[in-house]
Amino acid sequence: MIDSKIMEITKSILKDFGNTYFSEKGALRRNKVIEDLDAYTPMLMKVLLADELIHSTYTEKLTINGESIEIFKLNQFIEMFTYKEYWQDSYTKFENKIGLTAGGKFIDETADVVLDFPFKDTVLKAGMTKEDQKDTDEPFLHETIAKAEIDQLLEPKVFVNATKYDEEHLDGEAISDFDDDNLIIKGNNLITLHSLNAIYAGKVQLIYLDPPYNTGQDGFAYNDKYNRSSWLTFMFNRLQIAKKLLSDDGSIFINIDYHEVHYLKVLMDNIFGEQYFKNNIVWNYTGPSGSNKFLPRKHDDILYYGKGYNTKYHIQFIKHKSGIHNSGQVFGNKDSSESYKSETEAKGKKLEDWWDDIYSTDRYRKELLNFSGQKPEKLIQRIINIATDENDIVLDFFMGTATTQAVAMKMNRRFIGIEQMDYIKTVSVERLKKVIAGEQGGISKDVNWQGGGAFIYAELMEKNQGYLKDVQHTETAKQLDAVINRMIAGSADFDFRVDVEKMMQDPEFQVMTLVEKKQLMIKVIDKNQLYYAYSDMEDRDVQDLMSKSDISFNKSFYKERDL
Repeated sequence: MIDSKIMEITKSILKDFGNTYFSEKGALRRNKVIEDLDAYTPMLMKVLLADELIHSTYTEKLTINGESIEIFKLNQFIEMFTYKEYWQDSYTKFENKIGLTAGGKFIDETADVVLDFPFKDTVLKAGMTKEDQKDTDEPFLHETIAKAEIDQLLEPKVFVNATKYDEEHLDGEAISDFDDDNLIIKGNNLITLHSLNAIYAGKVQLIYLDPPYNTGQDGFAYNDKYNRSSWLTFMFNRLQIAKKLLSDDGSIFINIDYHEVHYLKVLMDNIFGEQYFKNNIVWNYTGPSGSNKFLPRKHDDILYYGKGYNTKYHIQFIKHKSGIHNSGQVFGNKDSSESYKSETEAKGKKLEDWWDDIYSTDRYRKELLNFSGQKPEKLIQRIINIATDENDIVLDFFMGTATTQAVAMKMNRRFIGIEQMDYIKTVSVERLKKVIAGEQGGISKDVNWQGGGAFIYAELMEKNQGYLKDVQHTETAKQLDAVINRMIAGSADFDFRVDVEKMMQDPEFQVMTLVEKKQLMIKVIDKNQLYYAYSDMEDRDVQDLMSKSDISFNKSFYKERDL
């Protein structure tokens, strides 16, 4: 068993009471401990509070009527005894929870963080985006990090490999300056969002998201009781920081299906406020169906919220069946989804919350990039038209194949995209390079796209993230041992509570399956050190790992601020 440091100290204290709190076989009598804690048993409380770590962690000073009073946070301390997982602090408390609570806490009040996305409770062989590449074998960790373990995790991070792509440099050019350019970033989206917050707080006009839906049809295998609250915590972490990035009149649209739409609606009400809910748009994406399935599903939902009351809103109108467009021009009766324009007044039918004229990418096969779940450019075009003007910033941190960014570029909007899958260079960046070159797919003809534009690609500078990947990709116990030994000999950062060399000699560890060993090693890697923090750049050793242009780029991006 691996206990937290506080649990180790507590057990040591309890052992001084003889058999009061331990059985003859050495098992902790949890119920007896909790009973005496509830009763504030004087002798027990005295020795517990005498310990410096317990005292500093579980007491709080309050001032009442001018008098200073110290209280013991009993419920939080007792919580340590109510779970029996292998390693309570990092193993999820969510398996028996559903709805909007997790671990006995409301999700919108939790300080825990879900880094990635779940697959069979711990390891995911799929992506963090809905646009999951077919037959992918890249594993991802799902892990809930308790508040007490979060130290440097969300500090602004270092960017490396900064490369600018434009018409003159379609193959990219290393750069050292940043001037509010379009951004494509490779890295964990939660960590990246916190880095962006230092620069972009209150500047983003539109956030469009197409997150993983928490459904087994996307290459994910689910235990819904386990995953609903995990998924909601995962979304809560990201939406909470995303709200800070939105401008005062900014908007957020989230594409979601029936599995989670109702839970997500409640969560978003808590984050953005019920009064800022604008609409639940129904996107009927399939058209007429010949399916024999009872009540076949033909739509997704798009939840639309504004950050404030003055959200930008451009009314759109649909042409009449007679073929007369709202501008009065005659286009004929040809079936075309190029039938909306932004106008202030028109004779056409005002756009409503039922969209049945934009089909999925299966109907627009030229747009497909071997990814399921990819959204048609016309859908993104409509949303961008509703919520933004030219030069506004559009953010999508489940970027996938960069559909949002491609449409934003064609519509003369600025954009930010975040993706941590390795295909970002071979798929997402390559797609945007084609847009710069003037490709004519998607909405290009509608907007008379002739090419142009530019963007900067950068990566969060990996630290433990590299070791994390190495552990995930091992296929034999021998390979894993080699990686662990390299981590010990190298610069890997482990959780301070774990002696890895001692753990490797533990008989329990040695009889574990390969999957169990990998899961445990992933747990003991210090998540605060997945990427280098911007503050680490003061270290000469870190600077030696970076190019001069990357050092300059970071100083330019963060404006040499003391973060």
